[in-house]
Amino acid sequence: MRVTEPDPISWGLVRVLLIVNPFATATTPAGRDALAHTLSSRFRLDVEHTTHRGHAGELARRAADDGFDVVLVHGGDGSVNEAVNGLLGAPGSIPTPRRVPRLGVIPGGSANVFARTLGILGDPLAATAQLIELLEAGECRSIGLGHTADRWFLFNTGMGMDAIVVHAMEDKRHAGKSATPARYLRTTIMSFLRHAGNTSSFTVEVPDHEPIPGVRFGFVSNTSPWTYLGNYEIRTNPTTDFDSRLGLFAATSTAVSRNLPLAARLLTHRSPKGRHLYRDDDVEWVRFRAEEPIDVQMDGDYIGAHTVVEFGHRRDAIAVVAPHETSNGSEIAR
Repeated sequence: MRVTEPDPISWGLVRVLLIVNPFATATTPAGRDALAHTLSSRFRLDVEHTTHRGHAGELARRAADDGFDVVLVHGGDGSVNEAVNGLLGAPGSIPTPRRVPRLGVIPGGSANVFARTLGILGDPLAATAQLIELLEAGECRSIGLGHTADRWFLFNTGMGMDAIVVHAMEDKRHAGKSATPARYLRTTIMSFLRHAGNTSSFTVEVPDHEPIPGVRFGFVSNTSPWTYLGNYEIRTNPTTDFDSRLGLFAATSTAVSRNLPLAARLLTHRSPKGRHLYRDDDVEWVRFRAEEPIDVQMDGDYIGAHTVVEFGHRRDAIAVVAPHETSNGSEIAR
């Protein structure tokens, strides 16, 4: 992971765009006003509120074109994913030469996996103060990102069961139910029980290994933890981080009898093992192939059903405003 040296420019002249998702779980009008006021006292601040899906990407793209120095996103992981895709453009495209703004995250969602993995404080006002301190010190670091042909992902993506759970949780949120850790856990358990007899499967391909057929669910990680259950870390690929390549976690069974012991290992932070599990914490690329479309999620957002998805990795893809620590908490030499 490459640490960016302090920027010598005067931070009082820095142009900052704050993208706010007013519908995010953990945001309030008073809180949004307070953090905007705090930021505007230090930087040249513009504030934009998202109004529709994909809007954060549109705003971030415009900020890059307009020469902003920093884009801060106050929202959940989905809003941050959109902003990153707006800043960088499609992974397979030839980028237009331009300076990409630094990215900062002020948590506002229910999970905030990306922000927490970067070491950003959970309280929005505390996170704002933390980011101001980091910006004024000129501190940021470059991290790697995962991607498909047309989209970047920050921390994880998956086909099968986790996408089914994400899809079910989106339906619950649309019905007005909050995305609490307890509801997420109940939805996960019920989804496993409901789909235990489902025969849909796909084949996983990775470099230098025979294809793995009959996979029932597979995760591809760009860092660890894979997610959080409340304040509890779930590490499917413990040594994958922003400086490694991709982590793969692929299971050939949804049977409760096989996955309960695996879940117990994950919940007790033991190395994930199982006769139905293939795991690699550092692969160059991963390809999922299915005969029929299967649900896929990316950074906690349901992105539809697909038959073929290929995932790659790019080092030093974006500069983020964050403490100089890895996702596993070890300090980086400066």
